[in-house]
Amino acid sequence: MFKKLLTLIVLLTPITLHAEEKLASKWSGEAELGYLSTTGNSDTTSLHANGKIVNEREKWKHTGTMQITNKDNDGTTTAKRLFVTGKSDYNINDLSYLFITASYDDDEFSGYQYQLAGAFGYGYHVIKKENLKLDLEAGLGARQSKFNSGESNSEGIVRVAGDFEWTISKTSVFNQFISVEAGEDNTISRSVTSLSMQIVGNLAAKLSYNVRHNSDVPPGIEKTDTESVVTIVYKF
Repeated sequence: MFKKLLTLIVLLTPITLHAEEKLASKWSGEAELGYLSTTGNSDTTSLHANGKIVNEREKWKHTGTMQITNKDNDGTTTAKRLFVTGKSDYNINDLSYLFITASYDDDEFSGYQYQLAGAFGYGYHVIKKENLKLDLEAGLGARQSKFNSGESNSEGIVRVAGDFEWTISKTSVFNQFISVEAGEDNTISRSVTSLSMQIVGNLAAKLSYNVRHNSDVPPGIEKTDTESVVTIVYKF
Protein backbone atom coordinates (compact mmCIF):
# COMPACT_ATOMS: atom_id res chain seq x y z
CA MET A 1 0.00 0.00 0.00
CA PHE A 2 2.77 2.43 0.95
CA LYS A 3 4.64 1.73 -2.31
CA LYS A 4 1.51 2.45 -4.35
CA LEU A 5 0.86 5.68 -2.44
CA LEU A 6 4.48 6.78 -2.85
CA THR A 7 4.43 6.02 -6.59
CA LEU A 8 1.20 8.00 -7.00
CA ILE A 9 2.63 11.04 -5.20
CA VAL A 10 5.82 11.00 -7.29
CA LEU A 11 3.82 10.73 -10.52
CA LEU A 12 1.34 13.46 -9.61
CA THR A 13 3.99 16.06 -8.75
CA PRO A 14 5.28 16.64 -12.32
CA ILE A 15 1.81 16.19 -13.81
CA THR A 16 0.54 19.28 -11.98
CA LEU A 17 3.10 21.35 -13.89
CA HIS A 18 0.80 21.12 -16.90
CA ALA A 19 -2.21 22.52 -15.04
CA GLU A 20 -3.61 25.93 -16.05
CA GLU A 21 -1.27 26.22 -19.06
CA LYS A 22 -3.54 28.83 -20.59
CA LEU A 23 -2.99 31.17 -17.66
CA ALA A 24 -0.05 33.54 -17.45
CA SER A 25 2.78 32.11 -15.40
CA LYS A 26 5.82 33.55 -13.67
CA TRP A 27 9.18 31.77 -13.63
CA SER A 28 12.06 32.40 -11.25
CA GLY A 29 15.02 30.50 -9.91
CA GLU A 30 18.55 30.50 -8.62
CA ALA A 31 21.80 28.60 -9.06
CA GLU A 32 24.32 28.21 -6.22
CA LEU A 33 27.94 27.17 -6.30
CA GLY A 34 30.52 26.83 -3.56
CA TYR A 35 33.99 25.37 -4.16
CA LEU A 36 37.02 25.07 -1.88
CA SER A 37 40.43 23.63 -2.75
CA THR A 38 43.48 23.45 -0.46
CA THR A 39 46.98 22.07 -1.09
CA GLY A 40 50.03 21.58 1.10
CA ASN A 41 50.07 19.20 4.04
CA SER A 42 46.76 17.86 2.75
CA ASP A 43 44.90 18.16 -0.54
CA THR A 44 41.20 18.74 -0.08
CA THR A 45 38.36 19.79 -2.35
CA SER A 46 34.76 20.58 -1.49
CA LEU A 47 31.96 21.20 -3.99
CA HIS A 48 28.45 22.39 -3.16
CA ALA A 49 26.02 23.02 -6.03
CA ASN A 50 22.34 23.84 -5.58
CA GLY A 51 19.62 24.70 -8.06
CA LYS A 52 16.05 25.93 -7.58
CA ILE A 53 13.28 26.74 -10.04
CA VAL A 54 9.81 28.11 -9.27
CA ASN A 55 6.74 28.46 -11.47
CA GLU A 56 3.80 30.51 -10.15
CA ARG A 57 0.30 30.60 -11.63
CA GLU A 58 -3.07 31.89 -10.49
CA LYS A 59 -3.77 28.91 -8.24
CA TRP A 60 -0.57 26.83 -8.42
CA LYS A 61 3.01 27.21 -7.27
CA HIS A 62 5.52 24.55 -8.38
CA THR A 63 9.01 24.31 -6.91
CA GLY A 64 11.89 22.03 -7.81
CA THR A 65 15.27 21.87 -6.07
CA MET A 66 18.49 19.90 -6.47
CA GLN A 67 21.49 19.77 -4.12
CA ILE A 68 24.86 18.18 -4.90
CA THR A 69 27.67 17.78 -2.37
CA ASN A 70 31.07 16.21 -3.00
CA LYS A 71 34.10 16.30 -0.68
CA ASP A 72 37.53 14.77 -1.22
CA ASN A 73 40.43 14.53 1.23
CA ASP A 74 43.84 13.33 -0.07
CA GLY A 75 42.20 11.36 -2.86
CA THR A 76 39.55 9.78 -0.61
CA THR A 77 35.91 10.78 -1.04
CA THR A 78 34.48 11.73 2.35
CA ALA A 79 31.05 13.01 1.27
CA LYS A 80 28.90 12.45 -1.81
CA ARG A 81 25.21 13.31 -1.84
CA LEU A 82 22.38 14.07 -4.27
CA PHE A 83 19.13 15.46 -2.86
CA VAL A 84 16.20 16.29 -5.17
CA THR A 85 12.77 17.63 -4.22
CA GLY A 86 9.59 18.56 -6.06
CA LYS A 87 6.61 20.37 -4.55
CA SER A 88 3.30 21.77 -5.80
CA ASP A 89 1.01 24.11 -3.83
CA TYR A 90 -2.64 24.78 -4.70
CA ASN A 91 -4.05 28.00 -3.26
CA ILE A 92 -7.45 27.59 -1.59
CA ASN A 93 -7.53 31.28 -0.65
CA ASP A 94 -5.04 34.00 0.26
CA LEU A 95 -3.88 32.19 3.41
CA SER A 96 -4.60 28.46 2.94
CA TYR A 97 -3.22 25.97 0.44
CA LEU A 98 -2.88 22.27 -0.25
CA PHE A 99 0.49 20.76 -1.09
CA ILE A 100 1.98 17.61 -2.57
CA THR A 101 5.69 16.92 -2.32
CA ALA A 102 8.26 14.25 -3.15
CA SER A 103 11.97 13.90 -2.36
CA TYR A 104 14.88 11.63 -3.29
CA ASP A 105 17.98 11.46 -1.09
CA ASP A 106 21.09 9.55 -2.24
CA ASP A 107 23.92 9.86 0.31
CA GLU A 108 26.77 7.35 0.00
CA PHE A 109 27.84 7.83 3.62
CA SER A 110 24.43 7.63 5.31
CA GLY A 111 24.16 3.84 5.37
CA TYR A 112 21.32 4.02 2.85
CA GLN A 113 21.42 3.51 -0.92
CA TYR A 114 18.53 5.97 -1.09
CA GLN A 115 15.54 7.36 0.81
CA LEU A 116 12.44 8.22 -1.24
CA ALA A 117 9.53 10.06 0.38
CA GLY A 118 6.27 11.68 -0.64
CA ALA A 119 3.48 13.47 1.21
CA PHE A 120 0.38 15.59 0.75
CA GLY A 121 -1.38 17.91 3.18
CA TYR A 122 -2.43 21.39 4.24
CA GLY A 123 -0.42 24.60 4.51
CA TYR A 124 -1.16 28.00 6.05
CA HIS A 125 0.50 31.41 5.57
CA VAL A 126 0.76 32.41 9.23
CA ILE A 127 2.56 35.63 8.29
CA LYS A 128 2.29 37.08 4.80
CA LYS A 129 3.90 40.49 4.63
CA GLU A 130 6.18 42.07 2.06
CA ASN A 131 9.28 41.69 4.26
CA LEU A 132 8.18 38.87 6.59
CA LYS A 133 6.74 35.43 5.75
CA LEU A 134 5.99 32.30 7.76
CA ASP A 135 4.41 29.14 6.32
CA LEU A 136 3.43 26.08 8.36
CA GLU A 137 2.50 22.70 6.85
CA ALA A 138 1.24 19.31 8.02
CA GLY A 139 0.46 16.19 6.04
CA LEU A 140 0.62 12.42 5.59
CA GLY A 141 2.68 10.32 3.22
CA ALA A 142 5.01 7.37 2.81
CA ARG A 143 8.75 6.70 2.71
CA GLN A 144 10.80 3.92 1.16
CA SER A 145 14.38 3.37 2.33
CA LYS A 146 16.94 0.98 0.89
CA PHE A 147 19.97 0.13 3.00
CA ASN A 148 23.49 -0.51 1.69
CA SER A 149 22.98 -4.10 2.84
CA GLY A 150 20.28 -4.49 0.19
CA GLU A 151 17.40 -4.60 2.64
CA SER A 152 14.54 -2.13 2.18
CA ASN A 153 11.84 -0.66 4.38
CA SER A 154 8.52 1.08 3.62
CA GLU A 155 6.52 3.02 6.17
CA GLY A 156 3.87 5.68 6.52
CA ILE A 157 5.00 9.12 7.71
CA VAL A 158 3.61 12.29 9.24
CA ARG A 159 5.24 15.40 7.79
CA VAL A 160 5.35 18.83 9.43
CA ALA A 161 7.36 21.78 8.14
CA GLY A 162 7.92 25.47 8.72
CA ASP A 163 9.45 28.06 6.40
CA PHE A 164 10.39 31.52 7.73
CA GLU A 165 11.73 34.34 5.53
CA TRP A 166 12.79 37.79 6.70
CA THR A 167 13.83 40.44 4.18
CA ILE A 168 16.14 42.42 6.42
CA SER A 169 16.94 45.03 3.78
CA LYS A 170 16.98 45.46 0.02
CA THR A 171 20.23 43.48 -0.14
CA SER A 172 19.93 40.82 2.60
CA VAL A 173 17.47 38.00 3.33
CA PHE A 174 17.37 35.56 6.25
CA ASN A 175 15.66 32.17 5.87
CA GLN A 176 14.95 29.32 8.29
CA PHE A 177 13.43 26.06 7.03
CA ILE A 178 12.64 23.08 9.26
CA SER A 179 10.94 19.81 8.35
CA VAL A 180 10.23 16.59 10.27
CA GLU A 181 9.12 13.35 8.62
CA ALA A 182 8.15 10.95 11.41
CA GLY A 183 7.62 7.26 10.73
CA GLU A 184 7.25 4.21 12.94
CA ASP A 185 10.87 3.11 12.33
CA ASN A 186 12.71 6.32 11.52
CA THR A 187 12.25 10.07 11.92
CA ILE A 188 14.15 12.40 9.58
CA SER A 189 14.59 16.02 10.65
CA ARG A 190 16.11 18.73 8.47
CA SER A 191 17.06 22.31 9.23
CA VAL A 192 18.45 24.87 6.79
CA THR A 193 19.48 28.28 8.13
CA SER A 194 20.74 30.81 5.60
CA LEU A 195 21.62 34.46 5.13
CA SER A 196 22.04 35.83 1.60
CA MET A 197 23.57 39.22 0.80
CA GLN A 198 23.45 40.85 -2.61
CA ILE A 199 26.83 41.57 -4.16
CA VAL A 200 25.81 43.24 -7.41
CA GLY A 201 22.86 42.81 -9.75
CA ASN A 202 21.62 39.21 -9.64
CA LEU A 203 24.71 37.93 -7.77
CA ALA A 204 24.65 37.29 -4.04
CA ALA A 205 26.77 35.61 -1.37
CA LYS A 206 25.04 33.06 0.84
CA LEU A 207 25.98 31.62 4.23
CA SER A 208 24.19 28.39 5.16
CA TYR A 209 24.16 26.03 8.12
CA ASN A 210 22.48 22.69 7.41
CA VAL A 211 21.51 19.96 9.88
CA ARG A 212 20.08 16.54 9.04
CA HIS A 213 19.15 13.92 11.66
CA ASN A 214 18.05 10.30 11.22
CA SER A 215 16.70 8.74 14.41
CA ASP A 216 17.55 5.21 13.18
CA VAL A 217 20.75 4.50 11.24
CA PRO A 218 22.86 1.38 10.49
CA PRO A 219 25.70 0.55 12.94
CA GLY A 220 28.75 2.79 12.62
CA ILE A 221 26.80 5.71 11.08
CA GLU A 222 26.34 9.03 12.86
CA LYS A 223 22.72 10.07 13.33
CA THR A 224 23.38 13.80 12.76
CA ASP A 225 25.13 15.49 9.83
CA THR A 226 25.95 19.20 9.86
CA GLU A 227 27.63 21.44 7.33
CA SER A 228 28.49 25.12 7.04
CA VAL A 229 28.58 26.37 3.47
CA VAL A 230 29.53 29.60 1.70
CA THR A 231 28.21 29.90 -1.85
CA ILE A 232 27.75 32.39 -4.67
CA VAL A 233 24.14 32.62 -5.89
CA TYR A 234 22.85 33.75 -9.27
CA LYS A 235 19.15 34.63 -9.27
CA PHE A 236 17.03 34.78 -12.41
